[in-house]
Amino acid sequence: MPKKIAIIGAGLVGQRHAAVIQALSDSTLVAIVDTSDAAKNYAQSVKVPLYENLDLLLKAQEVDGVVIATPTNLHIEQGLACVAANIPSLIEKPIGVSTKESQELVDASLNAGVPIIVGHHRRHNPLIHEAKRCIDNGELGDIRSIHSQCWFYKPDDYFEVAPWRTQPGAGPISVNLVHDVDLIRYLCGEVTHVQAQRAPSVRGHENEDLATALLTLENGALATITVSDSVVSPWSWELTSAEYPIYPHTTESCYRIGGNKGALSIPDLKLWSHEKKPDWWSPIQSRTLPFEPSDPLVNQMQHFLRILRGEEAPLVSAAEGHRSLLVIEAIQAASLSGERLALI
Repeated sequence: MPKKIAIIGAGLVGQRHAAVIQALSDSTLVAIVDTSDAAKNYAQSVKVPLYENLDLLLKAQEVDGVVIATPTNLHIEQGLACVAANIPSLIEKPIGVSTKESQELVDASLNAGVPIIVGHHRRHNPLIHEAKRCIDNGELGDIRSIHSQCWFYKPDDYFEVAPWRTQPGAGPISVNLVHDVDLIRYLCGEVTHVQAQRAPSVRGHENEDLATALLTLENGALATITVSDSVVSPWSWELTSAEYPIYPHTTESCYRIGGNKGALSIPDLKLWSHEKKPDWWSPIQSRTLPFEPSDPLVNQMQHFLRILRGEEAPLVSAAEGHRSLLVIEAIQAASLSGERLALI
């Protein structure tokens, strides 16, 4: 039987999840939870009932799983409600506003045995699977250095339609960098120390529009990571991965990972190595790693459905989402204090 899925939050992200649920044969969209007029119209268009809150939904019908695609400040409350109702959930990233509150959700999920996955969907992209295979197989040798670049220019109307995006805590460190931090952790290992700097918004917003961080990893590697939403460039995941058609596609890469045997750029998956032993005098060449592209949002939903059937454990659990948020919090704090902060 298809699994019955409800969506909390019918914004752009919630609607993307809804389209995936409807397209899959083993899932059924059964309800929308939202209070906006736009959600009312959307629920009518997809022919499912609309509820003002999760309690009303649960009193009216049974669901197998819930997708939480609401603003971040609501994630923990709604996630805890799903755990209390014994309903697994897929929570959009970041898992919460702070690690203090996200730890509560991690503990609740573990204690109740109710699975949660966090929507770091890039981990479900086949090109990331191939990159991880390459790294885990030792084709780069010992990882020494990582560079992540996340530069793009958000138009003025992005902020005008949602003024909260100009406020502290809503800058690109929190909103955008969490994806890149999660992939660094997934591909290369845990972060132990953080240093960072930020620059004030050139548009006069109260938050930053540029930040750079230096991360020390558990294996001794160093990662540099830079983000801006006021820089014109082709070097961001959105523009390089071809993951979401609304963004124009470039043929550049935004991540580089280097070891003592080779180096890998992502998302073009070019693996560079010397012909024989590593030697800057000897020829170096590249080959492109093969992979079969597929939609990571679809892959993530299929993974969620397998979790609902008890076939798999979460790839990005609440604990994983919490650890990525912990790094983001440290970057925020270090960029304000100028100190080198220890995480573990």
